[in-house]
Amino acid sequence: MASRKLFVVVSSLLLISLASFPSITATTYQPKAAVHVVVEGMVYCQSCDYRGWSLTGATPLPLAKVSVVCKNNIGQVGYYKTFQANANGYVYAELEGNKMNRALDYPLQNCRVKLVSSPLQKCNLATNVNYGIDGAHLRSEGKSYTSPNYNAVIYAAGPFAFRPSRCPYTTHH
Repeated sequence: MASRKLFVVVSSLLLISLASFPSITATTYQPKAAVHVVVEGMVYCQSCDYRGWSLTGATPLPLAKVSVVCKNNIGQVGYYKTFQANANGYVYAELEGNKMNRALDYPLQNCRVKLVSSPLQKCNLATNVNYGIDGAHLRSEGKSYTSPNYNAVIYAAGPFAFRPSRCPYTTHH
Protein backbone atom coordinates (compact mmCIF):
# COMPACT_ATOMS: atom_id res chain seq x y z
CA MET A 1 0.00 0.00 0.00
CA ALA A 2 2.86 2.37 0.82
CA SER A 3 4.42 1.73 -2.60
CA ARG A 4 1.10 2.55 -4.27
CA LYS A 5 0.89 5.90 -2.41
CA LEU A 6 4.51 6.61 -3.35
CA PHE A 7 3.70 5.88 -6.99
CA VAL A 8 0.71 8.27 -6.93
CA VAL A 9 2.81 11.03 -5.35
CA VAL A 10 5.69 10.60 -7.81
CA SER A 11 3.29 10.45 -10.76
CA SER A 12 1.53 13.61 -9.60
CA LEU A 13 4.82 15.46 -9.19
CA LEU A 14 5.94 14.32 -12.65
CA LEU A 15 2.72 15.57 -14.26
CA ILE A 16 2.97 18.91 -12.46
CA SER A 17 6.58 19.37 -13.58
CA LEU A 18 5.73 18.47 -17.18
CA ALA A 19 2.85 20.92 -17.15
CA SER A 20 5.22 23.74 -16.23
CA PHE A 21 7.33 23.27 -19.43
CA PRO A 22 6.20 25.01 -22.60
CA SER A 23 4.36 22.66 -24.87
CA ILE A 24 5.97 21.49 -28.08
CA THR A 25 3.79 21.95 -31.11
CA ALA A 26 4.14 20.83 -34.71
CA THR A 27 4.92 24.38 -35.79
CA THR A 28 8.06 24.62 -33.66
CA TYR A 29 9.75 21.61 -35.32
CA GLN A 30 10.90 22.21 -38.88
CA PRO A 31 12.44 19.11 -40.46
CA LYS A 32 15.36 19.82 -42.76
CA ALA A 33 14.25 19.68 -46.38
CA ALA A 34 15.65 16.86 -48.48
CA VAL A 35 18.21 17.86 -51.09
CA HIS A 36 16.92 16.82 -54.52
CA VAL A 37 19.16 15.61 -57.32
CA VAL A 38 18.48 17.34 -60.65
CA VAL A 39 19.95 17.02 -64.14
CA GLU A 40 19.71 19.92 -66.58
CA GLY A 41 20.66 20.25 -70.21
CA MET A 42 19.71 21.50 -73.64
CA VAL A 43 18.51 19.71 -76.77
CA TYR A 44 19.12 21.21 -80.21
CA CYS A 45 18.41 20.60 -83.88
CA GLN A 46 21.67 20.69 -85.81
CA SER A 47 22.01 22.90 -88.83
CA CYS A 48 22.38 21.24 -92.23
CA ASP A 49 25.41 23.48 -92.78
CA TYR A 50 27.43 21.81 -90.01
CA ARG A 51 27.77 18.10 -89.33
CA GLY A 52 29.55 15.91 -86.83
CA TRP A 53 29.85 17.21 -83.28
CA SER A 54 29.23 20.84 -84.18
CA LEU A 55 26.38 22.84 -82.69
CA THR A 56 27.19 25.92 -84.78
CA GLY A 57 23.92 27.22 -86.20
CA ALA A 58 21.87 24.74 -84.14
CA THR A 59 18.48 25.81 -82.81
CA PRO A 60 16.82 24.75 -79.54
CA LEU A 61 14.46 21.79 -80.00
CA PRO A 62 11.24 22.30 -78.04
CA LEU A 63 9.58 19.26 -76.42
CA ALA A 64 12.37 16.81 -77.26
CA LYS A 65 12.65 13.87 -74.88
CA VAL A 66 15.67 12.50 -73.04
CA SER A 67 15.97 9.63 -70.59
CA VAL A 68 17.92 9.22 -67.39
CA VAL A 69 19.05 5.67 -66.66
CA CYS A 70 20.75 4.77 -63.37
CA LYS A 71 22.18 1.37 -62.56
CA ASN A 72 23.06 -0.07 -59.19
CA ASN A 73 26.55 -1.29 -58.36
CA ILE A 74 25.96 -4.67 -60.02
CA GLY A 75 24.76 -3.17 -63.31
CA GLN A 76 21.01 -3.59 -62.92
CA VAL A 77 18.78 -0.75 -64.09
CA GLY A 78 17.09 0.60 -61.01
CA TYR A 79 15.95 3.99 -62.24
CA TYR A 80 14.60 4.95 -65.65
CA LYS A 81 12.53 7.95 -66.54
CA THR A 82 11.99 10.12 -69.59
CA PHE A 83 11.86 13.89 -69.35
CA GLN A 84 10.59 16.43 -71.85
CA ALA A 85 12.35 19.66 -72.77
CA ASN A 86 10.41 22.88 -72.42
CA ALA A 87 9.53 25.25 -75.29
CA ASN A 88 13.17 26.48 -75.32
CA GLY A 89 14.79 23.03 -75.52
CA TYR A 90 15.77 23.12 -71.82
CA VAL A 91 15.47 19.96 -69.73
CA TYR A 92 15.12 20.08 -65.91
CA ALA A 93 15.00 16.47 -64.72
CA GLU A 94 14.45 15.88 -61.01
CA LEU A 95 15.53 12.36 -60.12
CA GLU A 96 12.79 11.40 -57.68
CA GLY A 97 14.00 8.96 -55.07
CA ASN A 98 17.66 10.02 -55.25
CA LYS A 99 18.09 12.47 -52.42
CA MET A 100 21.39 13.69 -51.03
CA ASN A 101 20.44 13.51 -47.33
CA ARG A 102 20.64 9.73 -47.36
CA ALA A 103 22.61 7.18 -49.29
CA LEU A 104 21.72 7.45 -52.96
CA ASP A 105 19.68 4.56 -54.29
CA TYR A 106 21.78 4.55 -57.44
CA PRO A 107 25.20 6.23 -57.40
CA LEU A 108 25.28 9.24 -59.71
CA GLN A 109 28.38 7.97 -61.50
CA ASN A 110 26.14 5.10 -62.70
CA CYS A 111 23.55 7.46 -64.25
CA ARG A 112 23.49 8.41 -67.93
CA VAL A 113 21.37 10.73 -70.02
CA LYS A 114 20.34 9.71 -73.57
CA LEU A 115 18.27 11.16 -76.37
CA VAL A 116 14.85 9.51 -76.75
CA SER A 117 12.79 11.35 -79.35
CA SER A 118 12.25 14.55 -81.27
CA PRO A 119 8.80 16.00 -81.88
CA LEU A 120 9.87 17.35 -85.29
CA GLN A 121 9.71 15.02 -88.27
CA LYS A 122 12.18 17.26 -90.13
CA CYS A 123 14.78 16.96 -87.33
CA ASN A 124 14.48 13.53 -85.77
CA LEU A 125 17.78 11.68 -86.18
CA ALA A 126 19.61 11.37 -82.88
CA THR A 127 23.30 12.26 -82.95
CA ASN A 128 26.05 11.23 -80.59
CA VAL A 129 26.98 14.86 -79.88
CA ASN A 130 28.09 14.82 -76.22
CA TYR A 131 27.17 11.10 -76.11
CA GLY A 132 23.46 11.63 -76.72
CA ILE A 133 23.16 8.09 -78.15
CA ASP A 134 25.74 6.26 -76.01
CA GLY A 135 24.68 8.02 -72.81
CA ALA A 136 26.31 11.04 -71.19
CA HIS A 137 27.62 10.93 -67.64
CA LEU A 138 26.40 13.61 -65.26
CA ARG A 139 28.78 16.55 -64.73
CA SER A 140 29.02 18.45 -61.49
CA GLU A 141 29.36 22.15 -62.16
CA GLY A 142 28.91 23.24 -58.56
CA LYS A 143 25.34 24.45 -59.12
CA SER A 144 22.59 24.28 -56.55
CA TYR A 145 19.25 25.90 -55.85
CA THR A 146 17.93 26.71 -52.40
CA SER A 147 14.60 28.14 -51.30
CA PRO A 148 12.70 27.82 -48.03
CA ASN A 149 10.88 24.69 -49.21
CA TYR A 150 13.18 23.22 -51.86
CA ASN A 151 16.87 22.40 -52.07
CA ALA A 152 18.52 20.90 -55.15
CA VAL A 153 21.98 19.93 -56.32
CA ILE A 154 22.05 20.42 -60.09
CA TYR A 155 24.16 18.32 -62.44
CA ALA A 156 24.62 18.91 -66.17
CA ALA A 157 24.50 16.69 -69.24
CA GLY A 158 24.76 17.55 -72.92
CA PRO A 159 24.06 19.70 -74.82
CA PHE A 160 22.53 17.10 -77.13
CA ALA A 161 21.38 17.28 -80.74
CA PHE A 162 19.11 15.69 -83.25
CA ARG A 163 19.78 16.36 -86.93
CA PRO A 164 17.62 16.62 -90.02
CA SER A 165 17.15 13.35 -91.90
CA ARG A 166 17.36 15.26 -95.17
CA CYS A 167 19.41 18.32 -95.93
CA PRO A 168 19.25 20.17 -99.23
CA TYR A 169 22.13 19.40 -101.54
CA THR A 170 24.42 22.38 -101.92
CA THR A 171 27.24 22.94 -104.35
CA HIS A 172 30.25 25.05 -103.53
CA HIS A 173 31.41 27.48 -106.20
